[in-house]
Amino acid sequence: MANEIELKLALGDPDAGGAAGPEALRRHPRLAGVTPTLTQLGNTYFDTPEGDLEGARMALRLRRADGRLLQTLKTRGQGGGGLSTRGEWEWEVPGPGLDLEGLAALPPMAEREPGLLERLVPRFATDFARETWWLEHAGATIELALDIGEIRAGERVVAIRELELELKAGEPEALWSLAEALADTVALRPSDTSKAARGGALLEGTRALPEASSPAGWLHRATLALDALADSGDETWRHEARRAFQRLAELGDDAGGDGDARALAEALSAEPWLTPAFGRRMLRLARRLPGDADLS
Repeated sequence: MANEIELKLALGDPDAGGAAGPEALRRHPRLAGVTPTLTQLGNTYFDTPEGDLEGARMALRLRRADGRLLQTLKTRGQGGGGLSTRGEWEWEVPGPGLDLEGLAALPPMAEREPGLLERLVPRFATDFARETWWLEHAGATIELALDIGEIRAGERVVAIRELELELKAGEPEALWSLAEALADTVALRPSDTSKAARGGALLEGTRALPEASSPAGWLHRATLALDALADSGDETWRHEARRAFQRLAELGDDAGGDGDARALAEALSAEPWLTPAFGRRMLRLARRLPGDADLS
């Protein structure tokens, strides 16, 4: 097992132009002179028809990449504000289906009910192109992965347009530092919703926000609301994000800061709301308010 430590960032809509979209990232000075690798990834996610793995905040997938078939199990994550730590097991399998014997031998599966493995079926798919840069930054080695593609669940489709900064060596603080450097010119923001969780929500057609009582909890709620807004276009989620940021400001998170939460709430009235300034403020909040939420 490996512990995956990563900072997930959502990118702006490329149709907004300027600082939005993948092109702005590719032009960033921090990536100058670093040649990325390009990989096409096709993924099928599995669960029981009742969603037992999703209910336990686990994700199981088969990934096709460079002629190989990889099986991955990810367990419940901890974090918030885009930063997460979760358990991950990955191994190559002969295919074409799941390696149930190998899956049954993993510690997380020992807690599941007998017969669960036999009921696993494909649930949704993700297909995307991944551009990967390896960077040395602030004493750390970081894999920067830009994913562009889509999630498909039945007839429903949403776009994948995200950036993952995965820590390979060093301290997590370097992830924040790099993200803030990228946000100088690129419209991006923290995201707390994994591809697996997005696929599950797309399949079911429903989303829900967790209750919040602490500053970190309200930031997590705002982040999930923005994730839902990006996938659905439903303005209800913009209202929920604005309310969460306002609640953060009322709790006094701005003391010693720059009024970030209040400014973020106000910025959500503008179009486009996701700008480099928005992303920098949200990153500052997330860095200041370490999350401890259970993540899917």
